[in-house]
Amino acid sequence: MRWLAPPAALLGCTVLLVTAWSSPEDVAPPVPRASAVAACEALDRALPAKVLGHERQDPSPASPYTAAWGSSPRTVLRCGIERPDYLDDDPLKQSPEVNGVQFGMGPDGGGGYYFVTTLRRAYVEIHVPKGAYPGPLDPLNSLTDAIAATVPPGL
Repeated sequence: MRWLAPPAALLGCTVLLVTAWSSPEDVAPPVPRASAVAACEALDRALPAKVLGHERQDPSPASPYTAAWGSSPRTVLRCGIERPDYLDDDPLKQSPEVNGVQFGMGPDGGGGYYFVTTLRRAYVEIHVPKGAYPGPLDPLNSLTDAIAATVPPGL
């Protein structure tokens, strides 16, 4: 019986690794303000199935306030977040506008960036990790039409 222990342990480790690689990692969904709930839920329905060839693979736990594309690294969108502190660091210094949607941005500490919508009824954050795309702004073009159509301007 003891000779079965090593193969069983190896099989268990293999199953764990395959499961970890194939399932989306956890992302804590935000709790949007009441005034942002409808916009975030509409945004979730309007988001594309693919972003620059990367399939949508939503994180766990399932929520209308989170979405993701790709696997490793992957781009993660969260709608209804609290106003991030990096918007306090001279928001006009780094504020790209993409298809009429204004973003503040901040580094993620690993070579990627966080982009968050400004002057909209809900803060929509898009995390673009290093290596996900040739340029960190690349996925924003695929997402801004849905944001503009569902998250109205205003505070």
